[in-house]
Amino acid sequence: MAKANNYLPEGLRSVTAHLVVKNALDSIEFYKKAFAAEVVAHAPGPTPRSTMHAAIKIGDGVVFLADEMPMSTGKAPKSLGGTTTSIMLYVPDVDTTFNTAVAAGAKVSMPVGDQFWGDRYGQITDPDGHLWEIGTHKEDLTADEMQQRARAFMEHMAKQR
Repeated sequence: MAKANNYLPEGLRSVTAHLVVKNALDSIEFYKKAFAAEVVAHAPGPTPRSTMHAAIKIGDGVVFLADEMPMSTGKAPKSLGGTTTSIMLYVPDVDTTFNTAVAAGAKVSMPVGDQFWGDRYGQITDPDGHLWEIGTHKEDLTADEMQQRARAFMEHMAKQR
């Protein structure tokens, strides 16, 4: 056994999302279709078609997946009736990726549109119930520009009530 050269495993970032799902094998197929995910690793679970751990690469990031297990405190969004987090995915062309994800089975949570913070952005919910924010950065804004746009957006939202 060789001693690690780095505190961080090769190919990972300091923060890595770890999603709990009902069936990781099905989820992996969705992520392949929706986001061109590549399987990096897969460790089968204790029962047929179950997954103890999987890693997929999406763009330049890695996402871990595991099936919901009775002995684990992690629960899939479908078991909870919702999710408590979202995953931000930056891509070169948000419209294409968004539409591909919807065609693969995702539900539109927020249509794609140009946002005050400088991104073209939308949200989908994947078949497991995880919320994905998908965006393409379009404008670099100064802190003052961001504040002005945020204020105008909040004023607009207040008038919508």
